[in-house]
Amino acid sequence: MKWMIASDLHGSAYWCEKMVERYHEEQAQKLLLLGDILYHGPRNDLPKDYAPKKVIEILNGMKEELLCIRGNCDCEVDQMVLQFPILADYAAMWLDNTMVWATHGHVYNMENCLPMKKGDVLLHGHTHIPAAQQFGDGYYYINPGSLSIPKAGSKNSYMILEGKTFTLKSAENGEVISSFTIQ
Repeated sequence: MKWMIASDLHGSAYWCEKMVERYHEEQAQKLLLLGDILYHGPRNDLPKDYAPKKVIEILNGMKEELLCIRGNCDCEVDQMVLQFPILADYAAMWLDNTMVWATHGHVYNMENCLPMKKGDVLLHGHTHIPAAQQFGDGYYYINPGSLSIPKAGSKNSYMILEGKTFTLKSAENGEVISSFTIQ
């Protein structure tokens, strides 16, 4: 199955539309959103075309294709207007014999891991900085960066997961930024 993975949309209608455009171009079967969907948060500037109501409309229109995790800016009020669940702190998914723990990153992260074993993947957003690396005792840390408010000089980005390869791509035009394959 081909997955598109994105995080930290923060209510940007512009980047939501770009994300959906890339999703259709990629012909992915599912879109995994790693939290911070509607609200920009008090620490961030407003993203481009901040319009949470438009984001609600767009995402509700593709509710069957979404798997979402709660971010630190997501709450019960957001759930009241969205027609798909967003309040789970994490999701556990099998990728062949590898467990992928998908979370936002503000609770579970490299310093506070879920129950991982060697070879498992910790997949989270929150930092707004893309990453793909090994850490600890043979774990993997993967981060798709931020769709709307990238940090540390990174680009507006998302990831595609095919097989065991995570490919980081530009949300603006779909160009490949980097690729990382887990063993």
